[in-house]
Amino acid sequence: MTLAFRNLYAEFVRTFGNVLFAVSLFVVWGLLTLIGVVVEQGEDPTLYLQSYAAPIARAILRLDFDNIYHSPWYVGIVALILLSLAVCTFKRVIPARLPPLRPVSVDKMPLHAVFDVEGDADDVRRRLSELLAARGWQMRERLFGGIEWTFADKHNWARRGVLVAHAGFVIIAAGTTLYWARGFSGDVPLLTGHTAQIAQTHALIRLDDFAYKIAPIMTKSGMVYQPIDYVSHVTVTGNDGIPKHLTVRVNHPIDIDGTLYYQASYGFGMQFLVSRLGTPNATLSNRTLLEGDSFDLPGTRRTLVYERFAPTVDKQSGMPTADPRVNDPAVLLGASDGGTSLGDALVPLGASVDAGGGWRVVPKRYVLYSGFQYRYDPGVPLVGIGAFVLLAGLIISFYFLPARLYVRVDPIAPGRSRVGAAATTVKGYDVFEGEFGRLMVFLREEKA
Repeated sequence: MTLAFRNLYAEFVRTFGNVLFAVSLFVVWGLLTLIGVVVEQGEDPTLYLQSYAAPIARAILRLDFDNIYHSPWYVGIVALILLSLAVCTFKRVIPARLPPLRPVSVDKMPLHAVFDVEGDADDVRRRLSELLAARGWQMRERLFGGIEWTFADKHNWARRGVLVAHAGFVIIAAGTTLYWARGFSGDVPLLTGHTAQIAQTHALIRLDDFAYKIAPIMTKSGMVYQPIDYVSHVTVTGNDGIPKHLTVRVNHPIDIDGTLYYQASYGFGMQFLVSRLGTPNATLSNRTLLEGDSFDLPGTRRTLVYERFAPTVDKQSGMPTADPRVNDPAVLLGASDGGTSLGDALVPLGASVDAGGGWRVVPKRYVLYSGFQYRYDPGVPLVGIGAFVLLAGLIISFYFLPARLYVRVDPIAPGRSRVGAAATTVKGYDVFEGEFGRLMVFLREEKA
């Protein structure tokens, strides 16, 4: 049983410590993330059945690709990546970065020096240790086969820089995993005077007023219109049940029970007077449509689409201008009959358009709406801590040079000894060659 367990453990370490295996996990993770970008997340199942072929839509729903970031596949692959990272760190990186104290063949090391000095071996060894310790080296002595070795380390703590960086990555992964497990995000357009309830938190948010400022600026290429400020005055009711009057600006979100709400966009809702043979249709006339919304004319196969709002129409050309300030506004209406497009029409506010079958449509009134994005991310503190730890690990790894000296002193004659010294670093030998040469010169001169 013990042998079987050891074999199983060895196979586990070989698999999860393999670089190709880790790369394969990252490839799978990338593919799953790409699916989450391509496939709309968190939508109603009917949307996928309408947007994709039936076999693909069923596969999306059965494999949880409609909520992939919370699916067992996604969480599982992240867990495997973390496991592989841990095995690589403790079985490959740490042993390589923190080598054990052991003797070496001095003359076979790329960085080595051998010189003779006056004095007994014990006295020379003690003196060399004092000189190196005075220059900031950490000294340790070990006995191997009756031969005493002196090991000197500088910036030995910096060998753990990679480990610190890996720990930072793990903390960041934990923070993002916490968002996938418990976080959420979304957006909601809100008409002035209307109230919306956020599905995830049940918070109520009412748009009391929305205002925006536009500054016309003349440039070499012509007039441009620079947005100065978007301001939403809202009344929010959170878990405490107390309504609060708050203001939302671009880059100045509000916090409702830990969920941040951002000012993301704005637009113009439109109310149309829809009538047939002079009699208004109350249902259609009382609706407020957002850009892209449509409505069907009862008794016909015709559909009208409110495509967009044109705040300013040039009086001479009759075409919309780039000025986003409301002055002589119009709406762009699209029409189709049985799915066949009939074209578009730019209709000024108050003007009527014949929709056929006795129906007439008049753009009656526009209502400003504000687009909010909301996000709850409980992993943000962990991601921030992880980023700091990762940066600290990278600084340690790149800007500090851990080095180890292997020193052996052998008696060659009464009152005379031979010093053999070699050096290794975690970044190769070239970066330490100059300092090693200067150190050997210093030791020779001091002992001479």
